[in-house]
Amino acid sequence: MTAPTIESEPLTAPLAPPTHSPGPTPAPVITVDGSYAARLTHDGGSWFPERWTLDSPEPYAVPLPGSQPEEPGTEVLPMPDGRVLIHRVVDGRHAFALLYPTGPETGEVPLGAVECDESRLTLLPPSPDGGRAYALAVGPESTALWLVAGGSFGPEHVAEIPGRCSGGVWLDGEGRLLALDRELDGRVKAVAVDLERGGEVSPFLQIAEESDDRLLLADADSGLLLIRSDAPGHDRLGWGVLGGTRPVRFPECLRLPDVAATPFAIQPGQTLMPESCAVALRIDGAAGSWLGLWRPTERRLHQLAAPAGWLAGSGWWTRAGALHLPYATEAVPCGVAEAEFPAPAAAPVVAAARPVPLQQAPLTGREGVG
Repeated sequence: MTAPTIESEPLTAPLAPPTHSPGPTPAPVITVDGSYAARLTHDGGSWFPERWTLDSPEPYAVPLPGSQPEEPGTEVLPMPDGRVLIHRVVDGRHAFALLYPTGPETGEVPLGAVECDESRLTLLPPSPDGGRAYALAVGPESTALWLVAGGSFGPEHVAEIPGRCSGGVWLDGEGRLLALDRELDGRVKAVAVDLERGGEVSPFLQIAEESDDRLLLADADSGLLLIRSDAPGHDRLGWGVLGGTRPVRFPECLRLPDVAATPFAIQPGQTLMPESCAVALRIDGAAGSWLGLWRPTERRLHQLAAPAGWLAGSGWWTRAGALHLPYATEAVPCGVAEAEFPAPAAAPVVAAARPVPLQQAPLTGREGVG
């Protein structure tokens, strides 16, 4: 089946009506290599996990119902081997298991549970190494980082980080360096956590002393960072480069009135060329949700109508520059649409480097983490 393509709209064109159901079904989580996705869905009544196989000639979904319906807040995470990690809350304990299809039934491998009273535990995005999965347990004064899949025995406590952490962005391709947005002393700053040094925490992002600075996305190949900060006077989207010498920039084209823009995917494979990376954004407004495509070098945001049934906020780029967008409709319960970015203009080469703290405005100032 040929994937539908998405045509670009001029910035002045009327925006498309809502293209996805406003219901509570969450967007799928996609593996780093784009081979599988997983989501919690329902059949009109009961909630159950569903795995999408994306690297086949035609994508298809496999339901993974358990012995009883899941709760709406249950989390799922796809693993590169095709199994799905599930996080359930059972009698106040956070239980983890791996699900896999076994003919008409669902196989389940229990992984153990975490007890964390007064803490809210959530799964982190898929690790780039593929074989491990992590979770954050946010307490009143500190945050626990747990390895919940891929360890030698059950869930393992990795680190205890002072402050309340959120987010979660991988900074390298090996799954060693993790950036978290940490709230401490009334301010939010991104910090880097070195998992091979016992969870050692280092400053990572500080644009101004009194600003809240969050890291949204990072690309290990190019070093491109997508940032949200109120350093310009109010909350803005900005970008920077790991190891670069220029300050964080806040493009006017990403300043959209009356809508919320959230980046969700960066084009990989653009080694040493962060300004040429294509970035996909979810744009939410009164008319619904639609797409934004942007490159730092072009200084223009392309707005596109989303495919019908787009699972808003999900998608992945190929190295060749094609954006794949999962969607589900009554006619096509498991589909992937494709959008291509216009060819980029020539961009200067900027060397990528190891992660460094972004002190003040310039992206320099300290030795690399780790």
